[in-house]
Amino acid sequence: MAELLAYLARQLVNEPDAVSVEETERDGAIVLMLTVAKDDIGQVIGRQGRLARALRAIVRASGAHSHRRVLLEIVE
Repeated sequence: MAELLAYLARQLVNEPDAVSVEETERDGAIVLMLTVAKDDIGQVIGRQGRLARALRAIVRASGAHSHRRVLLEIVE
């Protein structure tokens, strides 16, 4: 899951080397923390949050396959 998210995020940003994904567990759910460069945060969120919503849907669907709840947090 984390590899897929990192790959997608690298395709969206201007500084792909600054993209990292950290996986933690909180309240029985897997939390993926996507870190991008400060200038690229808007490109990952997208207009009116559309890209962020799409990334969250992809992550949620990949978690459903393994019967786990997966959340995405975007941090700079």
